Amino acid sequence: MPTFPGQVLCTTGLLAEARIARAAGFSTVVGGGDRHRTAALVERAVRHANCLVSFGIAGGLAPQLRAGDVVISTEVLADGDRWQSEEAFRTRIAGLAAKIGAVEGPVLGTSRVMASTDEKRRTWDETGALAADLESDVVARIAESAGIPFVVVRTIADSAYRALPPAALIPLGANGTPKLARVLASVARRPRQVAALVGLARETRTALAALVLPARALHGLVAAV
Repeated sequence: MPTFPGQVLCTTGLLAEARIARAAGFSTVVGGGDRHRTAALVERAVRHANCLVSFGIAGGLAPQLRAGDVVISTEVLADGDRWQSEEAFRTRIAGLAAKIGAVEGPVLGTSRVMASTDEKRRTWDETGALAADLESDVVARIAESAGIPFVVVRTIADSAYRALPPAALIPLGANGTPKLARVLASVARRPRQVAALVGLARETRTALAALVLPARALHGLVAAV
């Protein structure tokens, strides 16, 4: 059985996610939610990596998942495409998921954030993907081209039952942090979204905190070989 790769590169959208990955010992690139920028960064860095990780928070699609639940996957879907790491690697990652109590199953890569509960429900019915994010299909595609394995490590921020308010859909800055001025302007225009934003912020903090354990566990698996 092939050994787990020692040089692992994590791809994130948020700077807060990257800080957690770096604290666990991983090299990290931050795409800021821009898929073209993310692809360019990963393509430049992949020559130094033996494994790619899509790391961070995600939107839940499976109705049983709640904020803070951990999803680990070696299978990514996007626009009719499907990527999967090789079997021996999948077996080792399945063992890791079982060890830390993570949910294992396919993840959907999307070009935009899903805001409505109806869209999340419909996507779950159509794809069976547990969660959706903006980076995983980019990571999976580049890993396949490079001939190296990939793994998705995500925690649920907004569940299938959480609709996202307009301010939550404002694109991040290139450094992976929210554009605070635009968020505040959105709140000023639509103050009724404040309650939803407060709830989402609380769930996002829960999801970020839940990333610490899987990050350490994955790094421990790397260090053990």
